[in-house]
Amino acid sequence: MIELVIAERCTACERCIEVCPSNVFEPTASGPPAIARQEDCQTCFMCELYCTADALYVAPNAERPEPVERAAVLASGLLGQYRRDSGWDEWQGLYPNEQWLMETVFRRAAEVAR
Repeated sequence: MIELVIAERCTACERCIEVCPSNVFEPTASGPPAIARQEDCQTCFMCELYCTADALYVAPNAERPEPVERAAVLASGLLGQYRRDSGWDEWQGLYPNEQWLMETVFRRAAEVAR
């Protein structure tokens, strides 16, 4: 579930607003988008994937919000991890985008089952 928007990292591009399938974010008059409907978050990580500023933190718990310490998240290296591990933008070619190749996993499983 979306937990944080790090204001000093946000460029106010509003891509998170555009890509969110649950309409979780609201634009603000100035500054970063606000998390307006956190309970509607599907934990799809689309906002985090499209945030090239690495200004969003989505916690893996899709059922309920998880209180997080902003300082701990900043120090953890988790900001931008999903985008990095998915091989997007500047990470293209450096990290394999295996999550989108699930047919390979299923094919291997079928071969083992034979």
